[in-house]
This record gives sequence, structure tokens and C-alpha cells, in this order.
Amino acid sequence: MKIKKLTALMAASCLLMGTMTGCNAITIDGEGTSTGEVVGSGVIGLSVSTQNNPFFVSLVEGAEAKAKEDGVELVVVDAGDDAAKQASDVEDLISRNVSVLIINPVDSDAVTPAAQNAVSQGIKVISVDRMINNVEVDCQIASDNVAGAKMATEYLIEQIGEGAKAAEIQGTPGASATIDRGEGFHEAADTSLDVVSSQTANFDRAEGMTVMENMLQSDSSIKGVFAHNDEMALGAVEAIAASGKDIKVVGFDATDDAVAAVEAGRMLATVAQKPELMGATAVETAEKLINGEEVEASMPVEVELITQ
Repeated sequence: MKIKKLTALMAASCLLMGTMTGCNAITIDGEGTSTGEVVGSGVIGLSVSTQNNPFFVSLVEGAEAKAKEDGVELVVVDAGDDAAKQASDVEDLISRNVSVLIINPVDSDAVTPAAQNAVSQGIKVISVDRMINNVEVDCQIASDNVAGAKMATEYLIEQIGEGAKAAEIQGTPGASATIDRGEGFHEAADTSLDVVSSQTANFDRAEGMTVMENMLQSDSSIKGVFAHNDEMALGAVEAIAASGKDIKVVGFDATDDAVAAVEAGRMLATVAQKPELMGATAVETAEKLINGEEVEASMPVEVELITQ
């Protein structure tokens, strides 16, 4: 009996020390690794920003396929692009005693308190596609959004010419993808294009069409558009087609609809990411954390420009 009590006391002390010292390590330059004891039931939780977008549907499908292949339990919750709901979803996953949380944020700041709560309880946290601000996550898996947006904008400049009027259709305010893709766009555009409008359409196709209609009403001489994702780009294409104007549109994500539009000549280009690979990599990384293996603090996923 004394031996059992001593063992239990030692285990509790180890858990307390792990919580106090933390099991996470990340560096700004992405060179850190993460190891440590894992709490919870061995279940992996995935909080996705929305499944009303083909990109994130593919991300979830990749995660689910990997979990099924490896025989691990994956719980997926959909925030529906609602930052408050996502915070509640994450707290619910914490209460389910998950061992690893994979979070694709609606808003990189709004999810911070819930993610920090998970970290404080010893739960491993992985961010995917978008960053979680001010939280030391165990691994960040994302495309190089700045480089991808800059590459797409440089191609747009080649096609419409320097000094031409251009517009930017932005994603959800506060999302790291919005911030990074905007940065990449402006790195190339601000010195080479006349950017006459930048408006948000929240990564939504219908909103993208409405925003583009409004932009054309304000300035009908726009020659090029960079949209922060393909859904908004496709919405812009619809508005442009209705206007009868020849305006070049580039998007981001290389969804099936966008690639088809590029092949048909209705869209100029899109930036290809690999959402299924992101989802699968996130689950694989979560499994490694559960098994006490080291993982890289940052796992960049390559992007490429898709043109006709």
C-alpha cells in the first residue's frame, strides 16, 4: 500500500512539474522542437474555422483520412466562421480531455485565450494554415502566405502592366492569412500598381461578388484584382463577367473551381496550397506528440502559381 501511495504521489508531482514548466517550445525563426509528457485520453481535437469553404473541407478530409489510416480518434468541430463559437468549441474539446488540439483559427487573436488555456493544462496545440497569436504552440503548419501572395501579384503586374489600376479583396479581418496575404500583395503592388481599393469580403464567394460590384461602380477602369482566396476571386469573376469588362483576377488556394476557371481563361491565376496534406500532416504531428516524439516548431508547406 505504501508503495502504491508513493507511486501515485510521484506521478502527481511529475504532472504538476510538467504543467508548471510547460511542454511547449517554439522559436520565432522556426528552429525549435517540442517534446514532453502528454496529458489526456489520446484523442485529437480539430477546430476548423469553417467547412463552408472547399479549402477547409479538403483540410478536414486529409486529417480524417490520416486518422482513419492510423486508427486514432479525431474529433472535428466547425466554427462556422464565428470566432466566439470557435472559442467555445475549443473549451469543449478541452473538457473532453483531448491530448492534442489542432486549431485552424477564425481570428488569430480571438482564439488566443482558449488556446492558452489548453496549453496551461498540458494539452499540446498545433496551429494549421493560420497562426495563433501570443501562444507558444507546439507546431505551426502553414503555407508561406506572404511569398505566395507576392508571387501572384508579380504575375498580375506582368499581365496588366506597371501603373495599372488594381484592387485587393481581403479575407476575414484578423485572420493571419488575411494579414500575410495582404502583406505579400502590397510588397509587390505598392511600388508597381495604382491600388485604388482594398475591401474585405470575409473569404466568401457571394461577398466577393458584391464587393467587386461596388468596386466597379466606384472605379470602372480597374484592370486587375488580387483576392485573398479563390472563393472571393470567383465571386469577383462573376461580377466582372456581368459588367462585360476585361479584368484580370488572381486568387489563392487552387480550389477545383478556381483551377477550372484558370484553365478556361476566366481567372488569370491562383496560388496552389495543399490543404489535404496540411490536415494529414497535422494529425501525423499530433500522433508524434502523443508518443513523446520531437516535432519541428514550424512546418512550412510549399506553394506554387497555377496559370493557364
